[in-house]
Amino acid sequence: MADSTSSTVIHRADYAPPPFLIDTVTLEFDLAPACTTVTSTLRMRRNPDAARAGQLELAGEQLEFVSAALDGAPYTALRAHEHGLTLEHLPDAFELTLVGRCNPGQNTTLSGLYVSGGNFFTQCEAEGFHRITWFLDRPDVMSAYHVTLRADKAAYPVLLSNGNLLETGDLPDGRHFARWEDPFRKPCYLFALVAGKLVALEERIRSRSGQTKLLQVWVEPQDLDKTRHAMDSLIHAIRWDETRFGLELDLERFMIVAVSDFNMGAMENKGLNIFNTKYVLANPETATDTDFAHVEAVVGHEYFHNWTGNRVTCRDWFQLSLKEGLTVFRDQEFSADMAGGEHNAAARATKRIEDVRVLRQAQFAEDAGPMAHPVRPESYTEINNFYTMTVYEKGAEVVRMYQTLFGREGFRRGMDLYFQRHDGQAVTCDDFRHALADANQRDLTQFERWYSQAGTPRVTVDTHYDAATYRYSVSLRQQPGPQTPDAAARPLEPLLIPFALGLIDARGADLPLRLAGEAHAAASTTRVLELTEAEQTFVFEDIAARPLPSLLRNFSAPVIVAYDYSVDELAFLLAHDSDPFNRWEAGQRLATRELLALAGQAARGAPLQLDDAFSAAFARVLNDATLTPAFRELALMLPSEAYLAEQMAESNPAAVHQARQFVRQRLAHELRNEWRVAYEHNRTPGPYAATPEAAGQRALKHLALSYLAELDDTADAERLARAQYAEANNMTDRAAALVTLISLAAASGGTQAEAALDDFYRRFENQPLVIDKWFAVQATQRGSATRNVIDVVRKLMTHPAFNLKNPNRARSLIFSFCMANPAQFHAADGSGYAFWAEQVIALDALNPQVAARLARSLELWRRFTPVLREGMHAALEKVAAQAKSRDVREIVEKALK
Repeated sequence: MADSTSSTVIHRADYAPPPFLIDTVTLEFDLAPACTTVTSTLRMRRNPDAARAGQLELAGEQLEFVSAALDGAPYTALRAHEHGLTLEHLPDAFELTLVGRCNPGQNTTLSGLYVSGGNFFTQCEAEGFHRITWFLDRPDVMSAYHVTLRADKAAYPVLLSNGNLLETGDLPDGRHFARWEDPFRKPCYLFALVAGKLVALEERIRSRSGQTKLLQVWVEPQDLDKTRHAMDSLIHAIRWDETRFGLELDLERFMIVAVSDFNMGAMENKGLNIFNTKYVLANPETATDTDFAHVEAVVGHEYFHNWTGNRVTCRDWFQLSLKEGLTVFRDQEFSADMAGGEHNAAARATKRIEDVRVLRQAQFAEDAGPMAHPVRPESYTEINNFYTMTVYEKGAEVVRMYQTLFGREGFRRGMDLYFQRHDGQAVTCDDFRHALADANQRDLTQFERWYSQAGTPRVTVDTHYDAATYRYSVSLRQQPGPQTPDAAARPLEPLLIPFALGLIDARGADLPLRLAGEAHAAASTTRVLELTEAEQTFVFEDIAARPLPSLLRNFSAPVIVAYDYSVDELAFLLAHDSDPFNRWEAGQRLATRELLALAGQAARGAPLQLDDAFSAAFARVLNDATLTPAFRELALMLPSEAYLAEQMAESNPAAVHQARQFVRQRLAHELRNEWRVAYEHNRTPGPYAATPEAAGQRALKHLALSYLAELDDTADAERLARAQYAEANNMTDRAAALVTLISLAAASGGTQAEAALDDFYRRFENQPLVIDKWFAVQATQRGSATRNVIDVVRKLMTHPAFNLKNPNRARSLIFSFCMANPAQFHAADGSGYAFWAEQVIALDALNPQVAARLARSLELWRRFTPVLREGMHAALEKVAAQAKSRDVREIVEKALK
């Protein structure tokens, strides 16, 4: 364990097995906010697979040493220091008892044992357990845990830990206890305890094998009415995992606990998942459609970890994507099945589009920056910095490629073999790959490169049609992403890329696909080509006329496709492609091309003009009643300003904002009547329903309202927004109306939004998650020449409801401004960057993990215009000079290299 400013680099190649194994861990907690005493009794033995060590280092941080005993006798052959304990003269097998104290009430890092809202919680991933007691804090040390919790009964009536409850009882002086036992060996990062004044929604279900299971969602009493959706999501996840993968809940009970102070979304501690309230609490009055969807996805994600992460865990943190990439894939498939089942292509495509948008905007950018790393990193300084989009989202795409190659049945065979081989073990990404390969009798040696090579590959496509032979040739040329320092010594080699495509005739119909040498056309009109060389050509037979290729259907690999479609071809695909994802993709390509051209003109001060073909293509989608409202909303949503800026040779957020606003205003005027019709036709009267269909209608309605607000005559939009706000029976409608009123005020310089903002705050001042939205909508507003948003943000930081120590509140205001309002954050005067530096430094003193997330806002600074680069560089230098934590220093030092 390095100190807070150390830059020690840990390398995957240096992995060595732990010198000792810990068979059982017996923990006793005497809980008190200012001084909690922890007694840890460890049954240990030398690891026969490790080199014999002369001494043992146990990690520990911010702990007060009290005493130690070896096999029941006082033990003094140890040295306590700020990084842990050094133990000497140890026998081959022994029982070690350590007594220590910690101060959970002062633990603002929210790592280890801490107090939130008067209750105790833990967060041990990745290396928080050694803030609780001294330990071999690494994931390949798996132990059986027995836990006793003792606390004041009036203050902490609920005492929870992992596994099964064995016994409860009262103690003298108003205290009580609870004893828990986890029947499954686990690494310490999966340990959890919760103590406090909580209530639970409970439900009992019967598993597929007939066993009764107790499900509990624990929250503070005032939040009990917001737990039904989380419980339903948990039940759906349990049933889905039983059906899709044959995996059952393996404990007598499964518990979810919600806490408002939490660094992440949630944590999959065995049987006792601790969640950020944001991903548990939801009812129509306080949560939007997006919130409902996120609760379902995150509840599913953490439950699915019970097998992919808990029963089979990581050997070391370099293998993090083994559990996270795989489980993200599983939660994506779960959400798609909940939306439309296996065979509803349109509903599944909506989910796929949402996932790919996140991947492209965030992970592709990460691949292009100083924090770029492979799915399985080769080194790190601070492991908390590697809970990244690459590990999670690109890792999920790597897992999805297995399913694309082998189909659902083949993927299931591989999963079955994986659990058969490795249940109860700490393993590697290679172990997972071998299971998939062996189950499908396939050599996947080349596929390993997806884990070891960083960067986003580019696939260039060239086509040729031979009218004399009716042959159509598709040539694919792959170019790996740029090398990172970790990989500089290794040449980048071709990947195995599953490249799905279809061919479309002049009527918009899919053509049968027969490759040269095959006797018959394939049954499917989508063909997955396996690109394994730097360049390959695939020849299709019996093609009567030149077709239009539909490339990388369903986004079959996380690559960039380079193909020179014309505007007319993209418009044709947008209108006719049978692959819903590629239909959306055609629209995005069309919009990106137009917007980047306009941004270039804006940067030069040239007049802007919108191509008529673009407006016509937009109109066709908006008026196509055969498309679902959810799909139309996604297809009509312009690429984000952040994504567009990243596509420029030199990022210019102001020019992008000007271009995007110009397009929105033109589309508003040219399709005025159509937007009005879309608004009216997609109202959802009656009680709120959090169904995909109703959510899609509301999304399209609100997109239409946002366009109506761009008209010169804003009276109609203001009337609609005010009425919607006043009459709303759900947060989705109310929040969208509030955003529209803020946008109208920014455009006119008026005060239309002030009354609504005041009313919103008064209605929900006792609902922290809703007040987070109140902060966020103000931080992300457009602003105007007379109203700089940074001034609004600074003023809001003085509001009584703002608390920098709470991660959700910091994210709602500071992160929203710095990461979701590029036009205002990247102000030419550098005020946004100075603000960023102040907040990173302030957060670093409180919570380095949260500070490091904010620090990443400027990691792509070299790609911006010279004036902006200068301001960013100064801000990075300021943070580099003052940051104390490894977390932040690693980010800014890599950015400045």
